Amino acid sequence: MSAPGAPTLDIVRHARARRAKLSVDPASGRIRLTLPPRASVRDALRWAEQQQGWIDAQRARLPQAMPFVPGAELPFDDARLTIDWHEAASRRVERIGDLLRVGGPVERVPARVLAWLKREALRVLSDETAEFAARAGVTVSGVGIGDARTRWGSCASHGMIRYSWRLILAPRFVRRATVAHEVAHRVHMNHGPAFQALVAALDERDPAESRAWLRRHGAALHWFGRAS
Repeated sequence: MSAPGAPTLDIVRHARARRAKLSVDPASGRIRLTLPPRASVRDALRWAEQQQGWIDAQRARLPQAMPFVPGAELPFDDARLTIDWHEAASRRVERIGDLLRVGGPVERVPARVLAWLKREALRVLSDETAEFAARAGVTVSGVGIGDARTRWGSCASHGMIRYSWRLILAPRFVRRATVAHEVAHRVHMNHGPAFQALVAALDERDPAESRAWLRRHGAALHWFGRAS
C-alpha cells in the first residue's frame, strides 16, 4: 500500500470504533483506515495490507477520471458540452451550442475550462438563489462556491450560502433542489418537519428524486477535471 503510485492511506481514530475498518472514498479514491482509540497502528496496517484484494476491487468500481482536455465531453445544465480546442482561437472560453471553444496553449485548457465552469456555476447559482429566496420571502447575504467533497451546499446563520461548483455538472432539477434546500435553511436552521415542509413547497419536484440522484451519481461529479 506504500508502493510508488499506490493510493494514499488515511488513518483516523474514532471514539466509537470497536475494530479496524477500511473504506474507499468514492469521491476521491482515498483509502481510510478507521481505528478504535487505543488500537495498535502497526497491527492495523499489517491487517490492512492483507486486505489489498478487497481494496483493489473497491477501487476498480470507482468512476473514471475525466480530465478537461480537447475532445472531452462534460455534462452541463441538462446538456453535454465538448471541449473544442484550437490554438489560434481566443483564449476566452466561449460556449457555442454544444461546443466549449477555447484557444491558446493546450496545456492551459484544463485550467481555463475549470475557471469557466466555476464562473458559470456562481452566476447560475446566484440567480437561482435569489429566485428561491424571493419565493420564500427571505434574504441571503451572499452566495459563494467551493469544492467540498461531502456537502453540496451549506447555509450559515448570518445568511451566506455556499455551494459546490460541481452542481453545474448535475441535472438542473438536482441543482435547483439543492438551492431550495439551502434557501429553506434561511427560515429553519434544522431538518425538522417544518423545514421539510418548506423544502417540499419550494422544490419543483419531489425532493427525494434529487437526493436519490446525488446518492447514485454524485461521487462521479468529483472525477471531472481530474487527470487520474
